[in-house]
Amino acid sequence: MTAEPPHVWLVPTPVGNLGDITLRAVEVLRGADAVACEDTRRTGALLAHLGIGKPLVRLDAHTMHRAAQVLEDYPRLAYVSDAGTPGISDPGAELVRAAVAADIPVEVLPGATAFVPALVLSGLPTARFAFEGFLPRAGRERKERLSAIAARPETTVLYESPHRLAATLTDLASTCGETRPASVTRELSKKFEETARGPLADLAARFADGVRGEIVVVVAGRPLGEAVPGEEAPDHAALAQTWAQEGRSAREIRELLMAQGLRKNDAYALALQATQDA
Repeated sequence: MTAEPPHVWLVPTPVGNLGDITLRAVEVLRGADAVACEDTRRTGALLAHLGIGKPLVRLDAHTMHRAAQVLEDYPRLAYVSDAGTPGISDPGAELVRAAVAADIPVEVLPGATAFVPALVLSGLPTARFAFEGFLPRAGRERKERLSAIAARPETTVLYESPHRLAATLTDLASTCGETRPASVTRELSKKFEETARGPLADLAARFADGVRGEIVVVVAGRPLGEAVPGEEAPDHAALAQTWAQEGRSAREIRELLMAQGLRKNDAYALALQATQDA
């Protein structure tokens, strides 16, 4: 009998409710030679719930250097993270690189993930967004990432641990502005699922005493016309004068100023004054 060819599957697992596992995920877990995972106890409990008995291999951030050997020992390997889709803020991406280097086909199953439901639940714009994963705990890189979130016009989604949530919300309020809209979603698909929405300062105060559960924070993008943090606000009157000298009409100047966030009446007044002075 010819052996099945090597293959790697990244299998999403529930972020909360065990009923969120897909039929295809169960089929793949049953058919694999072994299941690699971050935590053998947690994954062992999931497999026991599903009635699946398979060898478990630990492949986390500390043991991923063993990936090539694991792929050799178990040619048809399923990989799961602690929860959600592997490869998002966990070592799964490194396993993919190892499999690609060994010319082993990789398949990622669709399924549970935390940031998509939280983004939709936030009520903030979803057409364009940036996923930040976990922020650095401290230092220059953390400050740079916070500044990038503050300047970004798109919605930002990030993960955070319960004991660091209050500090992160406070830092976001300081960097983005206390009134910037945001949301905090925790315990997705579980009994005590919660989404809190409001200005960053209010959310920082609400969660100042700590919270439990897996957490997703969603932050609104920089409002149109708001100066990028660290940069001077544009001189709209000077811009209107420059555009008028270039021969633009009052209507064109008004539209350009409105695109920068000025209210219609204010933009029209500046445009009219600039074209009269030109």
